[in-house]
Amino acid sequence: MTRFILGAIFIAMTLTANAAELELTQEWDKTFPKSEKVDHCKATFQNRFGITLAADVYKPKGATGRLAAIAVSGPFGAVKEQSSGLYAQTLAERGFLTIAFDPSFTGESGGSPRYVASPDINTEDFQAAVDYLISRDDVDPEKIGILGICGWGGLAINAAAIDTRIKATVASTMYDMTRVTANGYYDSEDSAAERMKKRDAMNAQRIVDFRSGAPKRGGGVVDPLPDDAPQFVKDYYAYYKTPRGFHPRSLNSTDGWNVTSFLSFLNAKLLAYANEIESAVMVVHGEKAHSRYFGETAFKMLKGDNKELLIVPGASHCDLYDGGGKNAIPFDKIEAFYRKNLK
Repeated sequence: MTRFILGAIFIAMTLTANAAELELTQEWDKTFPKSEKVDHCKATFQNRFGITLAADVYKPKGATGRLAAIAVSGPFGAVKEQSSGLYAQTLAERGFLTIAFDPSFTGESGGSPRYVASPDINTEDFQAAVDYLISRDDVDPEKIGILGICGWGGLAINAAAIDTRIKATVASTMYDMTRVTANGYYDSEDSAAERMKKRDAMNAQRIVDFRSGAPKRGGGVVDPLPDDAPQFVKDYYAYYKTPRGFHPRSLNSTDGWNVTSFLSFLNAKLLAYANEIESAVMVVHGEKAHSRYFGETAFKMLKGDNKELLIVPGASHCDLYDGGGKNAIPFDKIEAFYRKNLK
């Protein structure tokens, strides 16, 4: 018995130390203005892999009682000071308690090595955010939603497929990171031969990384921008590489993910059980988004009358990051969806 007690104390001390190691920026360093309609603070919580996640908490000023709550993350390679924070703060202005969190291994969150993504761990990150929200005295545990942007839209749908505590999910301008990794854009590389080339390249890189003691990073959004870059790459540049959306902790704004990070996505199928989700799901995409086919495919997999597909007229992929200067994010309809399904 003593051994088990000592073991529990050691685990508790380890988890506490892990949380204490995070360096959380206290000043406002977001890419969007601070709202006077909400209270903001920092928070940390752990996922089941023992990784401590950092989050911004947004709560409507003067709110009392238990509130419906929403956890937000994304885009893929971004940080909570960018798009996810804007979504979280805006939804808090509309009466929800929200958090925007940095996924494992990125931003202010913990985890080593840095700059790694995982379909399993990052799905768990959403579930850990649900754990945290349910533990709060000012949150109604029966009114929990999540919202994933870009690559975290696909991860949010995956989380909804496994976590029955999630009552409503929004996937905004979503990517299916397993599909694009394994098949390329528009499934142009969907063959065993093409996937084998990717496996060979990333496994060769593993050897180089092991010998050097440091993983090679793949680079963020291309800079300088080539004249012949596709329009969607120009859109990414206009967000991540300019004052509009640049942030020094964002992988897309700086040196990107580890090259080998995508090996696990080659063998995964994020949307494998999307057809079994019983809770409400809304898929939001821009009419002109290069990624629109991901959202439309995901929506076709969903079953039930509580599923919605919203195509925003004239909007590109990145317009749904911050509105694109034309208020493209359909916050009224997103709010209505959550109010209908978090009750």
